[in-house]
Amino acid sequence: MEGTAKLTPSRFERRMSNQDISDNTASVSDHKITLNLRELTEQELALLKSQTDIEDMDELQRHVESVAEKAFKTIYQSTNTSWNSEKRVQMPFSSISGVVVTLVSTLTSTTHIRVTSTKVGHDTRKAIADGYPIQNVVASDIHPEFWTLGHELFKSTPESFPVLLVPGDAFDNAFIPDCPPFDNETRKPSTEKPSQATLASAKSLAPPQGHVSAIHASGLFHLFVEEQQRVLANKLASLLSLEPGSVVFGMQHGASEVKEILNIRKEKTFLHSEDSWTRLWVGEEGESEERVFPKGMVQVDVRLFDLKPTAADGTFSDYNRLVWSVKRI
Repeated sequence: MEGTAKLTPSRFERRMSNQDISDNTASVSDHKITLNLRELTEQELALLKSQTDIEDMDELQRHVESVAEKAFKTIYQSTNTSWNSEKRVQMPFSSISGVVVTLVSTLTSTTHIRVTSTKVGHDTRKAIADGYPIQNVVASDIHPEFWTLGHELFKSTPESFPVLLVPGDAFDNAFIPDCPPFDNETRKPSTEKPSQATLASAKSLAPPQGHVSAIHASGLFHLFVEEQQRVLANKLASLLSLEPGSVVFGMQHGASEVKEILNIRKEKTFLHSEDSWTRLWVGEEGESEERVFPKGMVQVDVRLFDLKPTAADGTFSDYNRLVWSVKRI
């Protein structure tokens, strides 16, 4: 995907990745998050100021930390979120929105769905601020309370920021029906692209299945074991439009070599490498394992970034980040 190499984690992402409680038995209610907003890029800080209408840095920091603490407590209480994976109010990638906004001028079907885990909508707001039509955006999360926290963080309301939210569990067949990715030869969507009225009343992501141009899925795949990640990839692929350039993209924890790890609740999760992530989406002919797309249907771009902070930071992160895209060709 053009521009994928520019999708690099910000310095703030590095800092926020280390907002962990050193003693896992510590009281969540007593946990305090301390941020340094000056570690944001100029672009990220400008977005935060413009969205909140807060110019004073001290006031802005107090506001963000207050919401971050609420998000932390909500995340810890979630049964679907690893302690070590999402203890932050993650700020935008400065260039993610450019990937999405480009679709406005290159595609005729421009519905964008954000399917993610425990995020507050910063990515969606950045894309819209950069020109993506708000009426073409649908957000989805298994925990809608994070979307509410996003309104608090950015000082908006459902009326002032009317992005459709369709909450649900991506693994639930009633929410995203099981079906292989559509293709131009044997399987085309049997439904028309849904209207805004249809989406506004939707209780699932079944109506836009096969009609979505851009799907942003960050902080999501690494929460699950390998087979669950395969199921999730197929679910998201089924939403994708047939139009060339339609894309699924995101970021997650990764590793230089695949490995299974335990989260804080001793549950197994799986970290992909660049190679294994590519092979999940596009298999070689003759391979026994099922891949999401046949070879030649999509282009997979993936990069692994080392997010271990410098020694001067005084902090340490055990995880690298996979930044990736899967684009129809």
